[in-house]
Amino acid sequence: MLRSLYSGISGLRSHQTMLDVTGNNIANVNTTAFKASATQFQDTLSQMTQAAGGPQANVGGTNPAQVGLGVRVAGISTNFAQGSTQATGRAEDLMISGDGFFVTKLGASTQYTRAGSFGFDSAGRLTAPGGAIVQGWNAVNGVVNGGGALSDITLPLGTVAPAVATTSATVTGNLPDDAAVGTALVRDKQVFDSAGEARTVTLTFTKTAAGWDVAGVDPNGSTGATSLTFASGVQTSAGTMTIGGIAVDMSKLTGFAALTTVSVSKQDGSAAGTLQSYTLGQDGTLVGSFSNGASQAIARVVLATFTNPGGLEKAGGSSYKATFNSGNAEIGAPGSGSIGSITSGALEMSNVDLSQEFTNLIVAQRGFQANARIITTSDEVLQELTNLKR
Repeated sequence: MLRSLYSGISGLRSHQTMLDVTGNNIANVNTTAFKASATQFQDTLSQMTQAAGGPQANVGGTNPAQVGLGVRVAGISTNFAQGSTQATGRAEDLMISGDGFFVTKLGASTQYTRAGSFGFDSAGRLTAPGGAIVQGWNAVNGVVNGGGALSDITLPLGTVAPAVATTSATVTGNLPDDAAVGTALVRDKQVFDSAGEARTVTLTFTKTAAGWDVAGVDPNGSTGATSLTFASGVQTSAGTMTIGGIAVDMSKLTGFAALTTVSVSKQDGSAAGTLQSYTLGQDGTLVGSFSNGASQAIARVVLATFTNPGGLEKAGGSSYKATFNSGNAEIGAPGSGSIGSITSGALEMSNVDLSQEFTNLIVAQRGFQANARIITTSDEVLQELTNLKR
């Protein structure tokens, strides 16, 4: 048989593969975080018809003569270029800006993906649409142990932020210098003990000839007292006192005339609170907001990078598996080192370039037609040979 016949067949097969790859790219033009693939061709072995000859005294050297035996697919590479941003407004939708893959667990299989269309299941676990569970570091008492063993990212429904005892308070504003001696100003402030039980501390400011006397009373029976003095409206006293273990800072008080704005502007401590909402930062930290005003870390989503991302094996569902040629996954927090950051409320779109893909369709189609012509021409030659004998 003619060698050209088999060369044409190999060309048909290779260009059919190119059509398959291009068709898959176009089909996934709207798939979240899809990465387009490209087909590379290479020639097959060539048959030697004449070996090379070295130069002699009276005869020049000759080059080898070889006849190629067709084409084959050398490989199908994946383009990991960043896709465009699609804003969604959903807090669970995450997009990676830069290098990295989300780490997910599906049964006993660890997979990696850039498709961050996640959501919480009934168990409070952050999951992908296919059921894979997003992996990361969960916080203990608001502290994330970075670098520890990975576990399922979980939003503990009904999580309670513990009560925090009040240990300090700050009083600001102005005490009127022109107030009559004996004038009393009373300010109440709610504080909390370590169990979250609230109580009211009362501060009484009494005008004296030298300035203002301050008396503090705690319902538990604790008291405190101090005196405040001013010169041209500026405080000249220490301006601090302690009531039942609560340090009251009054150093920012002023003493100008005709202005009464004294108030307890800030105090620490809070009652216990329940989880109400959450946000996710660029470093992957899931921060919960509680009913008592407290905020604390709940977990941190991690990202994986590879020495050779092109060596990853597609596992379906916009996910990949590590292979011997991809190298081991290097786990880290988003934004650290060469790892990309995370944007909440957005998704990465497919990086398929339709203009390039339709051009590839034309190239593959014409290549297929040309190789089909090789087969028909070879067939005609064989027909002529069989017609030599009638």
